[in-house]
Amino acid sequence: MIIERPSAARGAVDLGWLRSKHSFSFGHYHDPAWMGFGPLRVINDDTVAPGGGFAPHRHANMEIISVVLDGALAHKDNMSNNGRGTDGVIRAGEVQWMSAGHGIEHSEYNGSNTAPVHFLQIWIQPDRLNAQPDYAQKFFDPEARRARWATLVSPDGADGSLAIRQQATLRATRLLAGDAVTTTLDPARKQWLHVAAGEVAVGERVLVAGDALGFVDEAGELALRGIGEASDVLLFDLPA
Repeated sequence: MIIERPSAARGAVDLGWLRSKHSFSFGHYHDPAWMGFGPLRVINDDTVAPGGGFAPHRHANMEIISVVLDGALAHKDNMSNNGRGTDGVIRAGEVQWMSAGHGIEHSEYNGSNTAPVHFLQIWIQPDRLNAQPDYAQKFFDPEARRARWATLVSPDGADGSLAIRQQATLRATRLLAGDAVTTTLDPARKQWLHVAAGEVAVGERVLVAGDALGFVDEAGELALRGIGEASDVLLFDLPA
């Protein structure tokens, strides 16, 4: 079964300082048909204006991944439970992982006073509860994944990826016009394909930024081809 999630059908939020599109139910956007996909609970496509941001707030028992597409995102947390705090800036090309564990307070603000920041915030339910909170960030050169899949997060930190607390993998590829890449779908798992930027052909389908496809009980080869300017695509491999 292939599930289609068009960009235009996502939940929309416009607060002036924040423009966001929600792939799944989040905040004031609630649709019982879109509560998540396996342990993948949130994909928020956020653009925060200069000077804007999310004031300190608390999370628990969630793996939170931020993928910065353009601009800079300033992060601060308390990490009071392990005696240290984290204070830094995540820039385009970097991926941030925050495991909320048994509880963490953090804030996210635009790291620039002049330019917006555009990023994806992703929540994945962990495979354990009330673990010690943790944090990491890493730069992944987009050019190094042109026309190939690169692993950004995984359960064990494979291939230099960030290790998360779930049996889930997030891979990414960048495709220019005419570039092609394939992957093999595992029917024992679920896969979620999300176009972060640009335009790609997936078989006979053409997907634009924000479009997504979910694969359940699907086997065989999945082929992608770049259309137009640079396109960035994320692929989640998830427990069924």
